[in-house]
Amino acid sequence: MRTEAVDRVRLVFTLFDADGNGFIEAEDFELMAGRVAEAVPEAADAKRSAMLAGFRAFWAALAGELDTNRDGRIDFEEFKAVVLAPERFDAAIGEFAEGLTALADPDGDGLIDRPTFVKAMTAIGFAPPNIHALFDALEPTAADQVAVSAWNEAIKDYYRPDLAGIAGDRLVGSPTG
Repeated sequence: MRTEAVDRVRLVFTLFDADGNGFIEAEDFELMAGRVAEAVPEAADAKRSAMLAGFRAFWAALAGELDTNRDGRIDFEEFKAVVLAPERFDAAIGEFAEGLTALADPDGDGLIDRPTFVKAMTAIGFAPPNIHALFDALEPTAADQVAVSAWNEAIKDYYRPDLAGIAGDRLVGSPTG
């Protein structure tokens, strides 16, 4: 497994542990989803529901596959398996990505403007300089918008252990161009 993949997963584990107790639990996904929904208040209820369903599906897949001792929480060692066997999580990651990116596109035009992107990613917990670096890596239009499909694919790539030098690597450590 590539070091970059472990670094990406370590960062996202910290962010998914929304309450900071050292474990990922269902409540963390609810808390994070609530923060994201608040960050994009102009999104329709259907998009909010889809985003919440995506967060819940991701949690359900993680809990079902990784919570080996069935205590209702996942520690980092358990969570690392996300990148060890990404095929087990493709559907859940896809639903998570679809829900998040659709929410950030309230008008449904297939494009996400920088301010909305930044608000959504900040609500998850990523650092603003890294968020801007990722947005720039997604090749924004002259109107400073990125394609929903580009962000969706970047989210999926983030969990692939065989990839390095991807757009999502900009979320880890100091931002790069």
